[in-house]
Amino acid sequence: MGKMKLGLIVGVSDNPVQSFERVLEVGIPTCQLACTAERMVDTIDPKALREAADQTGIEISSFFLLFEGQAFNLKDGPATMGLVAPQHRKKRLGLAKRFSDLVREMGIDSITSHIGFIPDDEHDPVYTGFVEVMKQLANYCEDNGQIFCFETGQELPSTLKRSIIDVGTDNLGVNLDPANLILYGMANPLDAVEIFGEYVRGMHAKDGVWPNRDEMLGHETPLGKGAVKFNLLIPRLKAKGFKGPVTIEREIHGPQQKVDILKAKELLDPLL
Repeated sequence: MGKMKLGLIVGVSDNPVQSFERVLEVGIPTCQLACTAERMVDTIDPKALREAADQTGIEISSFFLLFEGQAFNLKDGPATMGLVAPQHRKKRLGLAKRFSDLVREMGIDSITSHIGFIPDDEHDPVYTGFVEVMKQLANYCEDNGQIFCFETGQELPSTLKRSIIDVGTDNLGVNLDPANLILYGMANPLDAVEIFGEYVRGMHAKDGVWPNRDEMLGHETPLGKGAVKFNLLIPRLKAKGFKGPVTIEREIHGPQQKVDILKAKELLDPLL
């Protein structure tokens, strides 16, 4: 098997070329783009974004779907995240379908998203309602020639795998974010790989430490400074058939972000 490619997750800039120039600056060949569905529908020109990617030569591995009003923590997250939160489902399903259409116009065949805090109880009405609405979105993406990858972290890996099986379409996968599994206190990433196995279709290279009892979320760290053991994780993913890319994510702003991305690249390169 050949060496896996590196990637970088970047938000969509008002000037489309700038998003891809950020990837070029650190010498990485692929990216995941990230944008809210609301912004995508209202202001993004998919043709201009596609042309910017072609101009810079950056490969887009997946488009990360976000929604406005989401809280990425253990306290407020369950009521605000994704399609699991019942009060947001109808509106967000419509937005997600439109997002899928626009992504299809760009020729991108993968969508990734935090879908919400999936309940562990398969008989919970929140869970059964979520499965039905997720089937609608998954089928819509399948009709658009797209896979849909669940970003990990806000639910137990076993719960996410059961959800994929219950939704039952053939175009579902997992975007493994090992740091999120730790930040939300859900699982050891090495154990999660054994559960997800061949479902892993994407990966975020991010690091972090576990939350304390009274914290709403753990803390992200530079790669190599947290609890994720990448030297063990990546070989285990390879053994399960994962072929990459390995997409670096560093959720800070300012000059230090680029410094940490370059250090992450240096750490990851020998493992690919």
